[in-house]
Amino acid sequence: MSETHHHDPAGIDPEYDHRRESGVDEGRLEAALAEYALGRDDHENAPAFVIRPDDVQEVLERLRDEAGFDHLSCVTPQEYEDRYESIYHVTKYDERTHEVTLIAQLPRHDPVCQSAEPVFRTADWHEREAFDLVGIEYEGHPDPRRILLPESWQGHPLSLEYDQNKPQVVRFAEHVNPVQPDHRVAESDTMLLNIGPHHPATHGVLHLKATLDGETVADVDPDIGYLHRCEEQMCQQGTYRHQIIPYADRWDYTANLPNEWAVARAIEDIADLEVPEYAQILRTMSTELTRMLGHFLALGTFALDVYGDFTAIFQYAFRDREVVQDIMEDLTGQRMMFYYFRLGGVAWDLPEPREAFFEKTRDFLDELPAKVDEYHDLLTGNEIFQIRTIDTGILEPDVAKSYGCTGPVARGSGIDYDLRRDDPYGYYDHLEWDVVTEDGCDNYSRVLVRMREVEESAKIVEQCLDVLEAWPEDEREVQSNVPRTLKPDAGKETYRAVEIPKGELGIYIRADGSNSPARFKIRSPCFHNLSALPEMAEGEYVADLIASLGSLDIVLGSVDR
Repeated sequence: MSETHHHDPAGIDPEYDHRRESGVDEGRLEAALAEYALGRDDHENAPAFVIRPDDVQEVLERLRDEAGFDHLSCVTPQEYEDRYESIYHVTKYDERTHEVTLIAQLPRHDPVCQSAEPVFRTADWHEREAFDLVGIEYEGHPDPRRILLPESWQGHPLSLEYDQNKPQVVRFAEHVNPVQPDHRVAESDTMLLNIGPHHPATHGVLHLKATLDGETVADVDPDIGYLHRCEEQMCQQGTYRHQIIPYADRWDYTANLPNEWAVARAIEDIADLEVPEYAQILRTMSTELTRMLGHFLALGTFALDVYGDFTAIFQYAFRDREVVQDIMEDLTGQRMMFYYFRLGGVAWDLPEPREAFFEKTRDFLDELPAKVDEYHDLLTGNEIFQIRTIDTGILEPDVAKSYGCTGPVARGSGIDYDLRRDDPYGYYDHLEWDVVTEDGCDNYSRVLVRMREVEESAKIVEQCLDVLEAWPEDEREVQSNVPRTLKPDAGKETYRAVEIPKGELGIYIRADGSNSPARFKIRSPCFHNLSALPEMAEGEYVADLIASLGSLDIVLGSVDR
C-alpha cells in the first residue's frame, strides 16, 4: 500500500523527497495547490497530491486555467483494504513532461467522488468505467450508467470482494428494440436507428444508437463492451517478467508491437530496469514498421467505408501491409502477435543473414514513395473521396483536447502532440523526423496525417537500419540483466505512456511487493477518440457518421480491453 503523508492543508512538507523525472516546476505547483493539498504521495513519474473528493472540479479548473494543464490523460480507480482512490493523471498538450497526479481518497463505506466531467469531457467515459469495474460513484455525473458491462450486471469485477464465480443473469429487456409504434410521432421525422454491433462499418462489435431527423444525425450514443475481457484483471493476475506483455498484443491487434512498449516502459520504470542502446534501436525500428501496418489497414478500411472501394485501394493497402508483415515475421517469427519485446530489451537480434534482412527492408523503403503516390492518385485526389471527407466530421482543437483525443485524430485537428518527441523514449530523440499535423479538423485531414506518418516512419526505419549496420558485432546487447523474478517495492506507483498508431497508450501500475501488480490500468487512445464521435457526427448525414467513425481508426480490442 502506498504510504500517504498527511500535512496541514496550508503547506507541503519541505522534507518531501523529489525523485521524479517530471519537468514541471514543483514549487509553483505546490503554491498553486497549497490550499487544497491534504498531503503528498510518491509516484515515479510525477508529483502527486492528495485532495478532498469534493474539490476535484475546483483543483482541475485551477490546473487547467492557471497552470495550462489541459490534458486529463487518464482516471484510475482502485480499491485498498481501507479506502478507494480516484487518481487523475493530468498533463499538458504542449509540455508533455509537465505532469501532475491528483489522488482523491474515498471511504470504503461510501466511495463517492465529485465528477470531473464539467471540467474535462473525457471524464464522462472514464468515470462510467470506474463505477462499472471498481464501484466508485461520481456525484454530478451527467450519465452514470455502466459502460462495459450490461446494466443488470451484479457487482464490480475489479473490486476486492467480487466473487468471480458468481453467476450472472442478463435481462433480455436491456436489448429490446426501442423503435415501438408508441415511440413514433406522426408529424415528426425522428427515427431511432441501430448501427451494429454486427456491421462492417463499425470496425468490430460496436453498437451505435443513432437518433435521426430524416437523414441528419440528431444524436449518437456509442454502446461498447461487447469485446470486454477484463484485460486489466488478467494483467493483475500475471507476473511482471513474462505474463503481462503478451496480453498487450491483443489490444490494438492491427499494429500490436507498440502496445508491448507501453507495458515494458511502465514495468521498467517501476522496477528500475535499464535497456541497452542497441536494444532501443531494435525497438524503435520494429515499432515504426508496425506503425505502418496500422496505417495501411486504416487507409484501406477507410476507403472501403466511404465509397466501397475494395478492388483497388483496400487491396493496394493490404499488398503493402503484407510486405511489412513478411519483414516482421522474419524478425519475430510470428505473423500477427509478434511478442518481440522483453523487459530490459528485445527477444533477439536481427535474423541471419543480417544482409538479407537489411536488403529486404531497404527494398520496401525504396519502393514506398511510388506506392504513396499511388494512394494519392487513387484516394486523396479522388473527387468522390474528397466530397465525402472534406468538411465532414469536424473536430475542433479545443473539443479534441477536452475529450482527451490523441494520435492522428488530434494531429488532424492541428494539435502538435506526439509522445515520441514530447516525452522521449527509445531511440527517437537521436533521429531526424517530423511530427505530422493538419489543421483541417475533418475526416480528410486525419487521412492525410496517417499517409504522411507512413513516410515519417520510413525515415525512422531507414536511419535505424544505418545505425544497426554500423554497430560493432561484439557490442550488440539485446537485453540487460533482468532478475528472473521481479518484485518492485510495495507502494511504488507510476503512469507511463507511448505513442501507438492510434494515439497515447498509457499504463498505470501500483506494486505491492509481489511479482504481480496490485493494480494495472490501461489508458486506451481508441476509448477516448471514440468518445468524441457524437461531437463529430451531430448535425451531419448518416453517411458522414460512417465516415467520421472510420476516420477515428478504432479497434474494439483496444476500446473495450
